[in-house]
Amino acid sequence: MNEKVFSTLELTKILDRLAGHTSFSGGEDLALTLTPTVDADEARLWIQETSEARRLLDQQGEQFSLGGVHDVRVEAMSTQRGIVLEPVMLLDIRSTLGRATTLRRMLTRMRGTYPLMAGIAENLEECTALQHEINRIIGDDGSVLDSASPKLAVIRRDLRITFDRLQSKLNAIVNNSTYAPYLQEQLVTQRNGRYVIPLKADFKGKIPGIIHDHSSSGATLWVEPLKTVEANNEYRELQLEEEKEIRRILRELCDLVAHEADYIVRTVNVLSYLDLTFAKANYADAIRASAPQLVGFDVKSSNPLHPGVALKLIRARHPLLDSAKVVPIDVEFSEDSYALVITGPNTGGKTVALKTIGLMVLMSQCGMHIPADEGSVLSVFENIYADIGDEQSIEQSLSTFSGHMTNIIGILAQANDRSLVILDELGAGTDPAEGSALARAILSRLLDEGVTTMVTSHHPELKIYAQERRGLRNASVEFDLKTLAPTYRLIMGLPGRSNALAIATRLGLPEDIIDDAKSMVATEDLVADDLLDEITRTREETRTAYERAEQIHIEAEAMRENLRHEYDRLESERRDILAEARRKADYEISELRKELKRVRQDMQTARQPLETIKQLEKSTDHMGIDIDSVDPLAPEIDDDVKSLRIGDNVWISRLQSEGQIMEMSAGGDVEVAIGQMRVRTGLHELEYRKTRKKKAQPERTSDPLPEVGKSPGLELDLRGARVEEALERVRNYVDAAYMARLPWVRIIHGKGTGALRQAVRDILRDNALVAKYASGSPREGGDGVTVVTLAEQF
Repeated sequence: MNEKVFSTLELTKILDRLAGHTSFSGGEDLALTLTPTVDADEARLWIQETSEARRLLDQQGEQFSLGGVHDVRVEAMSTQRGIVLEPVMLLDIRSTLGRATTLRRMLTRMRGTYPLMAGIAENLEECTALQHEINRIIGDDGSVLDSASPKLAVIRRDLRITFDRLQSKLNAIVNNSTYAPYLQEQLVTQRNGRYVIPLKADFKGKIPGIIHDHSSSGATLWVEPLKTVEANNEYRELQLEEEKEIRRILRELCDLVAHEADYIVRTVNVLSYLDLTFAKANYADAIRASAPQLVGFDVKSSNPLHPGVALKLIRARHPLLDSAKVVPIDVEFSEDSYALVITGPNTGGKTVALKTIGLMVLMSQCGMHIPADEGSVLSVFENIYADIGDEQSIEQSLSTFSGHMTNIIGILAQANDRSLVILDELGAGTDPAEGSALARAILSRLLDEGVTTMVTSHHPELKIYAQERRGLRNASVEFDLKTLAPTYRLIMGLPGRSNALAIATRLGLPEDIIDDAKSMVATEDLVADDLLDEITRTREETRTAYERAEQIHIEAEAMRENLRHEYDRLESERRDILAEARRKADYEISELRKELKRVRQDMQTARQPLETIKQLEKSTDHMGIDIDSVDPLAPEIDDDVKSLRIGDNVWISRLQSEGQIMEMSAGGDVEVAIGQMRVRTGLHELEYRKTRKKKAQPERTSDPLPEVGKSPGLELDLRGARVEEALERVRNYVDAAYMARLPWVRIIHGKGTGALRQAVRDILRDNALVAKYASGSPREGGDGVTVVTLAEQF
């Protein structure tokens, strides 16, 4: 690919930022030298690897960092030439291989979740024998350990013994009161590898020995006493032996490194690629990027010249601009277009739009995610050519006509139907008429050869040409005439205008000059500009209305969701009340039957006639609760046999409740969800539920029940309230609960001193609507809760 375009479209700056997210020099080098691929399959693979790396880092965190990895390829290969490495370099090799081992084992265990990362990690070499040897020989501080060899251990033992003997002799001399007047200070130090003491120059010869050095003033002589020469010699010989043994050990260790050098180099190469992939993932997070869809060229049968390119960018943002201020652009080729002409005023963002589009293509073919929304689609181009001036930047242009033409001539000679050509200010820098004609001729050549092309221009003839020429499409950058500032929004399908007269008017140019200028502009051009203004205003109004409608739709959806939750809450409360009513009725009927049984026994004992007793018992058989008379929303049951499926709403006669089938087993058992409760029952106990209908109430001969009021809920929480306020709330609550036909309620007052509890119960005792009350169960809150049973209404 033409490397000049990397700088023109600022890919090099992107790669610099990408390199900033790498962990070691191997990955940094790959990032700085990264070039776009022209192979669509390879580009898609790179994109997938970046996506997988983002998921991995997001879910697994820091355990997959490349801390401790070093680029040791040069050092490893140098051992094959007989070079002995320093212990610190060997530690770098050990650290790199150790991290490679950890990454390889972790990623291969996660093959099912991260197959691409695991595939890369499989190429890492562990070199466990080499790691073990380096660990055995070299300590973490870079020193060669005594355990490196038996000989080194013996030498170092002798060194310690000899050193102790030497130090004892020297200390005996410096601490001897006889020699004290001759010494500058009681000190033992080293000169030229020999241990010496400081002798005053005036007492030279008072302590027999070898002079090794003197101070700069000449007042002190550094003397090795004759009594310690032999011990010094022995100590020095042992030091040389130690150095020789260490050198031998390191040479053998480096021979092992040389044997594994190719594997080490391969491992560093793989680690560098992993580092690059993780850097792509981290950079994508930093710029809020998403993975583009990369597609091939799908040639259109309807237009033989169409190369079949796909280009769709949704809210694309230039990654080098301030993310808080950058204005996203939307770009999309229609089914019939493969070239774009962007027009509009200077400093309106035309060049930024071109660079953004070109950079998105380059980044995607580098395997990077792009700063655009999901759903963006790009073709993989064989080459990209751009002419944006030798010194063009986002802020200004210093290009010349001759420079432009030189670049364009080279582009025309090389571009084909698999290329992307980007031309800024086509036909500028010369006579407008000739420049316009030249621009149209160049565009025609590119369109005839099926080259995907994007150009910016000020020539009005190109706007008309874009409307007339098949395959070419207009686009424009917005400009706010009220503020005289560009909005940087890209409008597809509409040409732009320079707005020179409008800007000059707003800046205060005299009106007579403006009128004179307008008289020199063709009438049809002024009419066209006015029409463009009207279209732009209409488009903006439509966009605003659409956004308002979208907002209303979002609010309506939120309201609908809230209503659904409220309905579910009320339905759950209704079912709780009915269940409690059923439980209470069953209990009271059971108690009545027990009482009748006791009366029967008493009457039998008293030899009373049994006919009366049997009649009473028979009447209890018809007692119970008719759910349809209590629940006006009870479902109508379909008598037809239905083929039930998971998700169907059903009626459970035994429980007098409605539920939804959640699970069905082969044995005929069915699991039904009733509110938050799950019930397992037989299929024969279920009946398919039709649409709810409100059943007609049966006629009653007795007085009708009072109208049912709105339920105040099953609980009243008084904690924190004053007594006067609490009692008023209790009165109102009991009234509302009675009107709502609640069988019982709970009043939460807390334990505290008991004053509030006593006041509440005093008022309940005198209330005609209260049948009885009692403290709650330990699970309900004990004495901190009063459970109130309300009086029957029938």
